[in-house]
Amino acid sequence: MKIKLRKSVVFLLMVTVLAPIGLYTDNTLGSHFTSSSSRNEFLEDVSTFTFAGDVMPLNVLPQESSTTLKEPPDVVFSENSTKSTSDDTSSRITRQLTEESNSIGNGGKNQSLDGNPIRQVIDKAVAEKGEENPMAIKGLSRKVEPQKLQRSSQISGKTRTKKQNEQTVPSDARICQLKDQLIRAKIYLSLSSTRNNLHFIRELRLRIKEVQRALGDATKDSELPRNALERLKAMEQTLLKGKQMDNDCSSVIKKLRAMLHLSEEQLRAHKKHALFLTQLTAKTIPKGLHCLPLRLTTEYFTLNSSKRDFLKNENLDNPNLYHYALFSDNVLAAAVVVNSTVTHTKDPLKHVFHVVTDKLNYAAMKMWFLANPPGKATIHVQNVDEFTWLNSSYSPVLRQLGSASMIDYYFKNHRAESDSNLKFRNPKYLSIMNHLRFYLPEIFPNLDKILFLDDDVVVQKELTGLWSLDLNGKVIGVVETCGESFHRFDRYLNFSNPLISRSFSPRACGWAFGMNIFDLDQWRKQNITQVYHKWQNLNHDRLLWKLGTLPPGLITFWNHTYALEKSWHVLGLGYNAGVAQRDIDRAAVIHYNGNLKPWLEIGIPKFRSYWAKFVDYDHVYLRECNITP
Repeated sequence: MKIKLRKSVVFLLMVTVLAPIGLYTDNTLGSHFTSSSSRNEFLEDVSTFTFAGDVMPLNVLPQESSTTLKEPPDVVFSENSTKSTSDDTSSRITRQLTEESNSIGNGGKNQSLDGNPIRQVIDKAVAEKGEENPMAIKGLSRKVEPQKLQRSSQISGKTRTKKQNEQTVPSDARICQLKDQLIRAKIYLSLSSTRNNLHFIRELRLRIKEVQRALGDATKDSELPRNALERLKAMEQTLLKGKQMDNDCSSVIKKLRAMLHLSEEQLRAHKKHALFLTQLTAKTIPKGLHCLPLRLTTEYFTLNSSKRDFLKNENLDNPNLYHYALFSDNVLAAAVVVNSTVTHTKDPLKHVFHVVTDKLNYAAMKMWFLANPPGKATIHVQNVDEFTWLNSSYSPVLRQLGSASMIDYYFKNHRAESDSNLKFRNPKYLSIMNHLRFYLPEIFPNLDKILFLDDDVVVQKELTGLWSLDLNGKVIGVVETCGESFHRFDRYLNFSNPLISRSFSPRACGWAFGMNIFDLDQWRKQNITQVYHKWQNLNHDRLLWKLGTLPPGLITFWNHTYALEKSWHVLGLGYNAGVAQRDIDRAAVIHYNGNLKPWLEIGIPKFRSYWAKFVDYDHVYLRECNITP
């Protein structure tokens, strides 16, 4: 009995051990050695495919490959098994889409789904069922699309973070590091604790030279040489040695303060020197512009006397035409003003230009417009010396300009050092040409209205609309230039003087000459010229304002100005590189007021083209004088 029991136990143990082995072997090898009968049964089973309760035959079945069949990936199904038919459809389609994504992710090892007939039949069924039950398809799209959106958002987020990191790194980061190292090195050179170590000082000076060579004129890290990183690391090692020798922060701070103070003093001196050079450049005449009037003057005196006069003289006093006043001794600048104005006029025949210049440039100015007439417009050139009525007995400004104190103010060097504002020392203020604008009724006694233009403006639009403006009894139309704290009366006038403080408001809005429409009839009625003479006599010692024409203009036309739209006259192109492009495009007249004139090399490059396009650089006179853009 015991032997039988023992045999039974042994048999059961053997079955327990061998059965799993047999089952495992059968499962793994069965897929490789499938019998023909089982294959036929499989084909018969799938020959009819049930989809959402409908039985549909599969007409085309591909021949299975001999490759090993893989188990389907894990698919998560809904826990609720009693869902509707639409939910079953969604589950099967979700599983199919998951298998598609896995097969694509496996590098295309599985058969292409586009060519799979089973997939085509499923797509057809989905389309048909979608027509019957569109909510099933919508539910599926809601399940699949969030996963895709999540993956795409993660990828785009990583890309955006990478771009932001690249943008936050400045293009001159390494250059700044090298410059900081130079500053630290100079500190260690001057400290007593490190200065006594000759070996360290020699090494540090060598590193300074290497870093300076690596920096050169580079402004970006990409311009640095390849060994710049090595130089940076070597310098850092040397600076660490210096830090070990002297780790006293207080001495370093004192030295940094001294260096900062010295740098500020040097910067202040350089700014003052640059201002002086800018003023000097603004006063000088370029070689080409000096050559041009000489060449024109020579040509003028070779002309027959009968050819030296302009035509259409009958238009000069016709008040029904559009008259312009231009006072200039710069031939090329005057030509640009006339050319730009005529270019933008609809009827040039009705426009008359009155150019007044000095005796030195009279022949040259006349010859230029005789050789280059402004189309159908009328032009007349006058010599200021021919205005015999304009003399020192009539004009107080002429008496002041010829005084010894005034000449001493302009030309003595010690005055340049003591004057805080160098621009008022420009000798152009000694010229009566700058003050002719205060004598317009006397110069043009037969005209009712006239438009005054400076020679550093460019006209960009038709200006005839200014003549039709009703100035409401005012004398001059101006564009106001005041802001919150600048271009107001207190900037130009001395309000510490009781004559000024009693008569004007320091917060009154300033304006600018350059493009101004004048009502000469109102000027004569209100006797504006006498107002100008009164204040000029009071300012004989220059205590009310510095020199120039704008301060007396603000005083003379006080309460006689009519504010124009700002788009008529845009200023600042001769000193402010930040003038908005939108304002320039909208402007009727742009004004290069300031020292950076467009015909000078110091002119602001981005604004020069507006002026240069009205200059014919191929003209024979300009080529001979080497005047180029």
